[in-house]
Amino acid sequence: MKDGFIRVAAATPEIQVADCGFNRKKIEEMMREACRQHVRMMVFPELCMTGYTCGDLFLQELLLRECVRELGALVEASRGMDMLTVIGMPLDVRGKLYNTAVVLKDGQILGVIPKTFIPNYAEFYEARYFERGFAEPVRIKLAGQETWFGTHLLFECENIPGFVVGGEICEDLWAPNPPSISHALAGATVLFNVSASNEVTGKDIYRKALIGGQSARLICGYVYAGAGEGESTTDVVFPGHSLICENGICLAESKRFETGFICGEVDLGRLNSERRRMTTFIQNDEIDYIRVPFCTGIETLTLQRFVDPKPFVPSNDTDRKKRCEEILSIQAMGLKKRLAHTHCQHAVVGISGGLDSTLALLVTVRAFDALGLHRGQIKAVTMPCFGTTDRTYNNACQLVRELGAELLEVNIREAVSLHFRDIGQNPETHDVTYENSQARERTQVLMDLANQCGGMVIGTGDMSELALGWATYNGDHMSMYGVNASVPKTLVRHLVQYYADTCSAGVLRDVLLDILDTPVSPELIPPKEGEISQKTEDLVGPYELHDFYLYYMMRFGYAPAKIYRLACIAFKEVYVPEEILKWLKNFYHRFFVQQFKRSCVPDGPKVGSVALSPRGDWRMPSDASVRLWKKELEELSI
Repeated sequence: MKDGFIRVAAATPEIQVADCGFNRKKIEEMMREACRQHVRMMVFPELCMTGYTCGDLFLQELLLRECVRELGALVEASRGMDMLTVIGMPLDVRGKLYNTAVVLKDGQILGVIPKTFIPNYAEFYEARYFERGFAEPVRIKLAGQETWFGTHLLFECENIPGFVVGGEICEDLWAPNPPSISHALAGATVLFNVSASNEVTGKDIYRKALIGGQSARLICGYVYAGAGEGESTTDVVFPGHSLICENGICLAESKRFETGFICGEVDLGRLNSERRRMTTFIQNDEIDYIRVPFCTGIETLTLQRFVDPKPFVPSNDTDRKKRCEEILSIQAMGLKKRLAHTHCQHAVVGISGGLDSTLALLVTVRAFDALGLHRGQIKAVTMPCFGTTDRTYNNACQLVRELGAELLEVNIREAVSLHFRDIGQNPETHDVTYENSQARERTQVLMDLANQCGGMVIGTGDMSELALGWATYNGDHMSMYGVNASVPKTLVRHLVQYYADTCSAGVLRDVLLDILDTPVSPELIPPKEGEISQKTEDLVGPYELHDFYLYYMMRFGYAPAKIYRLACIAFKEVYVPEEILKWLKNFYHRFFVQQFKRSCVPDGPKVGSVALSPRGDWRMPSDASVRLWKKELEELSI
């Protein structure tokens, strides 16, 4: 599929035990429907051609012969179907019976994978019938075709890079050393499991955790199809519990005790990016595998998978609160260590009445509390100038008072005006010099106050501003420790909201809520009728878009076209495609040309999976060309 998305399905058909003809018809019906839904890989349950619960009927020659005959009919029915299909069935190979998964496509049997670990405990008696599968593939004849048989088989798509399929059967996953580990290390990116896992209380929770965990550990897509209705209920019940997971995330889950199939779109690009990034994921080229080639059509799917417009912010309220508490703790502990190491008894924070400086002050207060230092040793400095509004000024002052820090006011209007005269700057010309002179004067004030008290200047800038270069070089760009350096703007808002929701003081909460309602602005241009005239998102674009772009570019290395496609899905109710593309172009331009600011940022704690520290996650030359990325963006059609 386009952009590396592959639509896969896990099916639970209605079956009748030992009625291969009935079962084949139900499987075929589902295959045809899946093809109509553009599924490119479909997995059916363990032994679904006969039923898992046949018992001693597995030793009946007639059943085994009929199963092969119906498989032949199914193979013939698959002609013209552009879909890899996996069917569970018993198979006699060289006088021994095996529990197998048959992989077929477009009239061809590509290979047969036998079960490795045969359970023979509790309610399972498979060793009564089945042999343990062997690894090294051999050639066998099946349904009039010659094919491969063995566990070391991979099915590799020739026209979609990175689409490599491996498989295992039910208990194999429960074993201490599942075959899927070997498959993944040999290059498999999508793994299947044909299963007949019966249900007992609580097993569904464990099953989901096991499959999700394996997909995360192996950085793969994992398609699990469970047996269900029609299996014998003499002693156990089968729930038809199917799952599709991708690198620890559940893309789709069936309702238990129902027949049907679920679909999910596995992002091969994401998986391959993660494997490239993780140097500890070492593929083992020494493992001897047979690679069976196949091809599939490439088309643009209308993606059904959910694309989160706020990838940095958990959508679940409980998870979000937990994340906020974790991040505040990480920030505070990072600052605590730096203060203790440098024997600093004082901190200096510039307070503007905006979100970033508010968060920095809240974190500083936490660090001081953890060190047992008096909050009065925090110097919170408000530095009003040409663009300061009464609203932000009053909020800044009230915030400091409520938190118990020392409030200092240094009006920089006169100092900046004198500087303008010194350099010949017309104060009526509101250009970049006009703005940056104020930012650098504020930083000078903070640094000198820190020198006076032997303290440390706490940086307030966030990761989104660093990504866009929305900071004055050697102005707000500089500090002695940047507590917000890896916190994106969309998350800053939730951290402040969390603090407001959990603080006990009513006045403090009211102040924080008003700060949250204030438009984001550097306040470097004079206000109009007392209101903020300079709104950051009007100038550089919406931060929710930029954070989305940043996440997918940094975390997975996606190309601009793929990010644009995902953004159009995530923000379809908010922005038109033209607007999304406009700000995406702006993002790439600013990200590349502003790298020099990130190359010399102060220390600061990493809090999430994406960070821009030149000493940690992001090492990029300051003069790298953006031409390739711009070229792809220009070629996009809306």
